[in-house]
Amino acid sequence: MSKKPGRRLLGQNRMLWLLDALERDPGRDQLIEALTRRVRALPLGRVRDVLHGTWLGHPVHPMAIHLPLGSWMSAAVLDLKPGRSRQADLLVALGLTGAVPAAATGLADWAELHREQQRVGLIHAWANTAAVGLYGASLVMRLSGKGAKGRVLGYLGLTAVGVGGLLGGHLAYRQAAGVNHAEEVPHVVSDGWHRVGGVDEFPAGEAVRCVVDDVPVLVVREAGGEVHALAERCSHLAGPLSEGTVADGCVQCPWHGSVFRLSDGWNVTGPATAPQPSFDTRVVDGHVEIRLPTETVPDTPYAGDAFAATSTDGHRPRR
Repeated sequence: MSKKPGRRLLGQNRMLWLLDALERDPGRDQLIEALTRRVRALPLGRVRDVLHGTWLGHPVHPMAIHLPLGSWMSAAVLDLKPGRSRQADLLVALGLTGAVPAAATGLADWAELHREQQRVGLIHAWANTAAVGLYGASLVMRLSGKGAKGRVLGYLGLTAVGVGGLLGGHLAYRQAAGVNHAEEVPHVVSDGWHRVGGVDEFPAGEAVRCVVDDVPVLVVREAGGEVHALAERCSHLAGPLSEGTVADGCVQCPWHGSVFRLSDGWNVTGPATAPQPSFDTRVVDGHVEIRLPTETVPDTPYAGDAFAATSTDGHRPRR
């Protein structure tokens, strides 16, 4: 008798099933809450944005892990040769040094994630902490002349790094931690001007949420009459900017505190590392209209058709 399709599918995705269960397990939530408060309370100032990667345009952590990972993998290759390798010893020590900035950037990012992401991230951190401990012990054994034990501990450390990498990949590609959550906006909103409401529907200095082509848009009219429009979902983790605070020409996300400049969407402070997509705005016959900023779109009157930019084959042009 053949196995049922459901059971066969479960067997093929056992690892994914376990990772999904880890996301839903609240058993460590009290610990996560306490650690999150402590990390956020650290008096880091602008250093926090440096750790997040606001200056780089994407998180620093994925880049920082290359030094320890590359060093330890190279040491593992050298350890395949018989006899002591001072080069392998040096690489283990170099990896331990590189683990410090990797851990610091990862911890800063972890404290600003959703709870489901933090649950996986905590185990990811534990695996990497175990790897650091094993490599530290490996270095001590190597320097003490116990090379064989040092090699064994090194390979155990590399195994722990592999587990941490598996969980890190799940965080990045399954749970979308650290990615730009507003990247798709220019690819979804059609070209041309879109009418979003009358001027009187936008009280001065207040954040108003509109929808264009199923994309939420934040519109703010200043006291002087100038109108700004940004993608409404925060690039960090899709927080609702329309529920945030508008002040000093900026809007602050209510979820994790990222600040964006209204005039162009620039991310003034993190944890967001990507700016918000911004729109051109104008007022026509007492109505506010917005469009994606592009020099190729003619300045034509509002057509009232969300599909005006559809190409002759019935598909929207890709950018």
